[in-house]
Amino acid sequence: MEKYSNSRSMTGGRDPALKLVVKDQNRSAKKLKWVLLLKANKAFCSVAVVGNVLCVVLSSVKKRLLFGQRESGKTVKLDKSKFLFRLILAFLVVALIALAIEPVVPLKRWNNVWSAGLRANQISEIRAWFHRVYASWLELRAESIVPLAQALCRFYIVLFLIQSADRTVLCLGCLWIKYKGIKPNVGGDLFRSDHLEGPEYEHPMVLVQIPMCNEKEVYKHSITAACQLNWPQDRLLIQVLDDSDDESIQSLINREVSKWSEKGVNIIYRHRQIRTGYKAGNLKSAMGCDYVKNYEFVAIFDADFTPKPDFLEQTVPHFKDNPKLGLVQARWIFVNKDENLLTQMQNIDRCFHFEVEQRVNGWILNFFGFNGTAGVWRIEALRDSGGWFERTTVEDMDVAVRAHLIGWKFIFLNDVKVLNELPNSYEAYRKQQHRWHSGPCNLFRLCLPSIVTSQIAFWKKANLIFLFFLLRKLIIPFYSLTFLCVILPLATFIPEADLPAWVIYYWPLVMLILNVFLDPRSTPFVVPYILFENTMSLTKFSAATSGLLQLHSSREWIVTKKTGRSADSADMNETGKACKGASGEELAKLNKRKECRPELAKNRKKTSKIYKKELAVAFLLLTAAIQSLRLARKLHFCFLLLQGIAFLVVGLGLVGEQ
Repeated sequence: MEKYSNSRSMTGGRDPALKLVVKDQNRSAKKLKWVLLLKANKAFCSVAVVGNVLCVVLSSVKKRLLFGQRESGKTVKLDKSKFLFRLILAFLVVALIALAIEPVVPLKRWNNVWSAGLRANQISEIRAWFHRVYASWLELRAESIVPLAQALCRFYIVLFLIQSADRTVLCLGCLWIKYKGIKPNVGGDLFRSDHLEGPEYEHPMVLVQIPMCNEKEVYKHSITAACQLNWPQDRLLIQVLDDSDDESIQSLINREVSKWSEKGVNIIYRHRQIRTGYKAGNLKSAMGCDYVKNYEFVAIFDADFTPKPDFLEQTVPHFKDNPKLGLVQARWIFVNKDENLLTQMQNIDRCFHFEVEQRVNGWILNFFGFNGTAGVWRIEALRDSGGWFERTTVEDMDVAVRAHLIGWKFIFLNDVKVLNELPNSYEAYRKQQHRWHSGPCNLFRLCLPSIVTSQIAFWKKANLIFLFFLLRKLIIPFYSLTFLCVILPLATFIPEADLPAWVIYYWPLVMLILNVFLDPRSTPFVVPYILFENTMSLTKFSAATSGLLQLHSSREWIVTKKTGRSADSADMNETGKACKGASGEELAKLNKRKECRPELAKNRKKTSKIYKKELAVAFLLLTAAIQSLRLARKLHFCFLLLQGIAFLVVGLGLVGEQ
């Protein structure tokens, strides 16, 4: 009884220490409650944001699908061959079957698949048949597919190492040029005449050519920029080479030329009735004029390029005291690089091309591919190399290779920049890239014998064949496509064919860091750029194949559509200048021009369509992502998911939206 009463008295009392513990527990419970509520609020907000984004994306997808159905009869396919699409589709079907079978067989759940209602002997027969099929598949995989997949992985690693070595050398070369401050310089008094009895300063005769075809949006601005070049009028001639088939555009361009001619500018208008050879035929026809023999240099500008007034003063002096210099190439900059995500990613690619590739090749080799515009040629070099050939759609690269084979040198000026416009829609960019990748492969077939039999050094021949043509024009699109459509899905479904992590993740990360270091402003867009470039491997490899096989699509020249962004900005500058001290009548005219711009914007409305190849690859990669998630391979899953989404966005024509 004493024990019982003592224990009761002990438990009945309240210990002060126990009170503190209870209070602390209550406080911690309240804090935990508030923390959980805050986290729940954040989670709900995140879900709401994700839901809104998904709603926007789904609505865009719905509109794009409906638009694609309406426009299916109007659009023309770039590549008529359906072989690549069917191959990707077949691979997708096999991947889906493997994804469905793989989880079932190891768990031996055939009885769950086939419901009750069948007889016992039927169930056993069906189970035995499926086991035989699965055993045959394992045998086939072990004997045929796994060795082939492993060989493909090893081949891919070799291509990856070659491409990485090339990219590393280019990046290191660019860093060295920046560190040393290496750039072409011109010494002495540039235009001082050597003749004692003649004038003290003598400028060489320069011909300016502006080839164009139905360039209604940009013709006025390019002609204006060329007419404002700082060069003596008696030493300069501007040729406007119009291949337009629209008579209204012809009259507009002719009227603009007449306006500048009345102001005293030495400018002429040329129009061909038959547009043979595209741009090469246009330039070839213009160079055949009798008066061209009086000129020493020719500067070429496409219709959307607007050189600064001092362009000739910065480029032509480099030819003085350098008789073997055949070409001076300037850098491109873009007026609409921030218009949308597509133009921002193009800007990264173009900046790397000029800042790294052209700059390093010009410094080490004195050779690079002529960009077709914003460059000055010595006319003697053009004639020695045979002039403009119409055999490919890359006449600029063609003439550059032939000039290099006979010993002419090139200089790239990174500090001389010419403003132009990027394609702001995926369809226009896709057609441009098809021409830029089918043409070089077609040219490679045609000029390979000339490269082999030329008198240049062996290492220059090797650079032309293996680096300039094979690696950068054919191998890079091929290995990107095989990596995304073959290697990664195989590595997901066949673990024996896995790639090392440094190939997939670590070394590409180093390449990303190098790109960011060269242009820190591109940091936010590097990851979308890599994903987008991988999606473009389909178009580039298809174009390269058509060029090698000389298909009809490799000989098509489709003029890249312009929107006149540079012209609009110039008009705005003119408007701002004209408003100062303008009369009421002039201001009324300016306001009328402003009111007309919304109508022009409506006419510039972009058209998009559905791209079946990209959609097939998207579903293939997303299927592989599900398999990698099932196998708990997190890095594979993240990459496959992001790349699959990128292909899906491109396939639905959503890239290039504002």
